[in-house]
Amino acid sequence: MTTHVPVLLSSSSVFPERTAAAFQLAAALGYDGVEVMVWTDVVSQDPGALRGLADHYDVPVLSVHAPCLLVTQRVWSPDPWERLRRAAQLAETLEAPTVVVHPPFTWQRDYARNFAEGLATIEERFGGLRFAVENMYPVRMAGRQFVPYVPGWDPTDAGYTSYTLDLSHCAASHTDALAMADRMGAGLAHVHLGDGTGEGRDEHLVPGRGGQPCAELLRSLAGRGFTGSVAVEVTTRGAKSRAVREADLRVALEFARANLTAPSPVDA
Repeated sequence: MTTHVPVLLSSSSVFPERTAAAFQLAAALGYDGVEVMVWTDVVSQDPGALRGLADHYDVPVLSVHAPCLLVTQRVWSPDPWERLRRAAQLAETLEAPTVVVHPPFTWQRDYARNFAEGLATIEERFGGLRFAVENMYPVRMAGRQFVPYVPGWDPTDAGYTSYTLDLSHCAASHTDALAMADRMGAGLAHVHLGDGTGEGRDEHLVPGRGGQPCAELLRSLAGRGFTGSVAVEVTTRGAKSRAVREADLRVALEFARANLTAPSPVDA
């Protein structure tokens, strides 16, 4: 019997539209839920507003992306531990089982020094949640490459309880996504579905429009015993109209559903 894997719409996929638009589009297109990217939009930070949107559109919040981006370093608090605690409280309030978190930036020295221990403490405090650490990628500028994360962009090198596998980030880091999933093993809790060409930047293309093994990864999830969710995280900021954005998000959903229900090549 095939386990149903929920397909979520990340609110980042509707940018520059705001968080509320993610719920509207998720409902219209038939997504199973929403992943809320907590950012400067106050609605994304407000459990009451998010609960109201989820109830109005009958689309639950099934994951919360903690404010880890450069542009969200002062959302809620300049303290990254406080931001992560607030994200956990938001997820708990909304009954979302997953919190997505990035590895620490190199300049977050105290946070980075105690990240593994602190994350374990928060996991214990919020026992019903999975804190899924996301694979990132090196940054290339002016022909040079540097890694802005500690201890690195690949969370499996450090080892955590749960992981988010981001396929666009695999493209940007020139990493084999299927091998990454193997390393994550039973800790693979969440997938960010997007594509990339491997040109060294984070593209978040609609799946099937880049070179990543998006279909193969989705088909392999059943054999891996995956019990998490898949969030469509694509860039539509270049869409010339709402209709174009909606069409891209429909294609991404159809791609996910078709491959999640296909036979698994992994004998687990």
